[in-house]
Amino acid sequence: MKKVIVLGASLDSSRYSNMAMKKLKLKEHDVIAIGSRIGEVEGIAILTEPILINDIHTVTIYLNPMNQRSYYDYILELKPKRVIFNPGSENKEFELILNEEQILFEKVCTLVMLSLNQF
Repeated sequence: MKKVIVLGASLDSSRYSNMAMKKLKLKEHDVIAIGSRIGEVEGIAILTEPILINDIHTVTIYLNPMNQRSYYDYILELKPKRVIFNPGSENKEFELILNEEQILFEKVCTLVMLSLNQF
């Protein structure tokens, strides 16, 4: 079981971040969701403010590059083992920063990884 932050979490069941939260929970990962609206998805609380948590394995991003900027320092402070840029969230600027900090990143779909048991 991995501690995973879903950044860009949505209450809308048609959004990929919402689907990922459900699938991560189904696969028994510890999901922390951060989004723009407070709410709950299948028992997972969506927070609107970042909180510091120890032992984060993965931060999976569902925000466009412009909306990621305010989270750079937060993600770096978490020191995750990896960051996943889901389709549409690829960000060269942040990739360079992650490289400097020696944090692994992948440009891949979390849902596909989970479906293939490669998460």
